[in-house]
Amino acid sequence: MSWLSHHASHPSNCSNRSNRFSLGAAQATIEPEINLIPFIDVLLVVLIFLMISTTFTRYQELAITLPTANGSTSQTEIKQIHIAVSRDGRFAINGKVIDRSQLSNSLNVLNQNNNDNKDGNVQVNIDADARAPHQAVMSALEAARDANLSNIVFSSQTKK
Repeated sequence: MSWLSHHASHPSNCSNRSNRFSLGAAQATIEPEINLIPFIDVLLVVLIFLMISTTFTRYQELAITLPTANGSTSQTEIKQIHIAVSRDGRFAINGKVIDRSQLSNSLNVLNQNNNDNKDGNVQVNIDADARAPHQAVMSALEAARDANLSNIVFSSQTKK
């Protein structure tokens, strides 16, 4: 005899089973519950995703429109002297490494050579490393001032 036939024929199981599966109004209805914890978790993940993926731009510049001109470009060539300042405070003038004590003398010699060619337009480009000591950059500026060079430009690179 199988388990099913044994339990179906037993009278105590039949009365108990009829009470368990009744379709009457005695059974209370179960109200559905909304679980908010998974909903809050999903919203936090979406919020974190938006915070990470959003770019914030800050406008620190003035909105200007530059004027236009129909003039021709200047035909005079500007002589340039490049002073490179490395991260550890070393100097190079036009690619030649020099000592700090020789900086003023080298700029004087280059300025005199350019003045012999009747060109008064000498531009000094200071290419300083972003982590160069401030004192090294100031030494380069003082050396240019001592050599009577007033057209000084600082080089930079654009971020990509």
